Amino acid sequence: MKTMKKTTLSLTVAAALFSAAAQAATTVTIGTVNNGDMIIMQRLSKQFEEQHPDIKLDWVVLEENVLRQRLTTDIATKSGQFDVATIGAYEVPIWAKQGWLKPFENLPADYDVDDILKSVRDGLSYEGKLYALPFYSESSMLFYRTDLFKKAGIEMPAQPTWDQVKEWAGKLTDKDAGVYGICLRGKPGWGENVAFLSTMVHSYGGQWFDMKWQPTLDSPEWKAAVTDYVNLLNQYGPPGAASNGFNENLSLFASGKCAMWIDATVAAGLLFNPDESQVADKVGFAQAPIGKTEKGSHWIWSWALAIPNSSDAQDAATQFITWATSKSYVELVGEQVGWTSVPPGTRQSTYENPKYIEAAPFAKPVLQAIESADPTHQTLNPSPYTGIQYVGIPEFQAIGTQVGQMIAAALAGQMPVDQALKGAQSSVSRTMRQAGYGK
Repeated sequence: MKTMKKTTLSLTVAAALFSAAAQAATTVTIGTVNNGDMIIMQRLSKQFEEQHPDIKLDWVVLEENVLRQRLTTDIATKSGQFDVATIGAYEVPIWAKQGWLKPFENLPADYDVDDILKSVRDGLSYEGKLYALPFYSESSMLFYRTDLFKKAGIEMPAQPTWDQVKEWAGKLTDKDAGVYGICLRGKPGWGENVAFLSTMVHSYGGQWFDMKWQPTLDSPEWKAAVTDYVNLLNQYGPPGAASNGFNENLSLFASGKCAMWIDATVAAGLLFNPDESQVADKVGFAQAPIGKTEKGSHWIWSWALAIPNSSDAQDAATQFITWATSKSYVELVGEQVGWTSVPPGTRQSTYENPKYIEAAPFAKPVLQAIESADPTHQTLNPSPYTGIQYVGIPEFQAIGTQVGQMIAAALAGQMPVDQALKGAQSSVSRTMRQAGYGK
């Protein structure tokens, strides 16, 4: 009887301890985009959970457009579904101003916040405070197949022109062999086709708004850029280009279907990884092409991790974010996944690491692209906005989506370019008037 009582008591104590432990575990719900670097973060985060048994990670991994919609709704309505939000350099200052984000203050000394590249740090700050920590940062560049260029007798300069790109796309297209001269983002969305097209328009000498906040989408510069974009993809691009975003084009290039691709520098590590790319030994790179001006020809962007003020697990979320954006996480990816796969563009120490420099021939050109992109002097003529592939105002998310849909319709042959730009000009003018700009 005594033994039975002792056993019962032990089970009761064990159950109580288990219950206490279960109650002590804090669940951190992370909303992130389905890009390759984030998938690696999700995989390696098992180590974080082993080191922090009191924290459980719950992942919500979504396609970029869907993620933006879910996060914006969750944070604006303060529903508290997400404890960690993957957001970009566009959202951070706007959401911080709204009071939606928790600032990162008093970070531990070994986090070494000064090691983060200054341009990246500044882009994620509002009124002198950091409101997100960068997971990776990027500019844009031109990737190309060195074997196809050699066969065609074409030598790639450090920075080509758009006229050269148009000429080469025709020479390199071999549809019978399943090789297309150029792949570009066609999927509608302010973070998809509009992100790329903004750089093209800027380099052609155009801009979104003049100094009186009047939209200029009916300008000759917009018409020239969008016409070239539509013609390039329709003549030399893959079938269904209007449905292709970053991930789709990454897959096409990695499987040998694209002779040229202009997109985010973060793709370099994935294309040079032989486990993920069939052309890993045939990838060349150059700075993004220029038209009338070098200004605004390549973007600057950060994917960063932030904590909504509506989160009820802010301390645990802070522990996870500082782990995922630390120097030691970079080392972890390098050792376990490969040095070409480390999150690029955030820390000076990454570009001083001999293992990374040796493994990643693209490291210095990527750093050059990131450091030379200037979101405050991105247009040939003066403009009232900041941002290269976006305009740093709250209304741009809606504006960019509207314009992206109209240009995708032109690309799909549903309307002429002139009609798409006329509709875009009218739509953007109406939105800006309603928002009170230009009064």
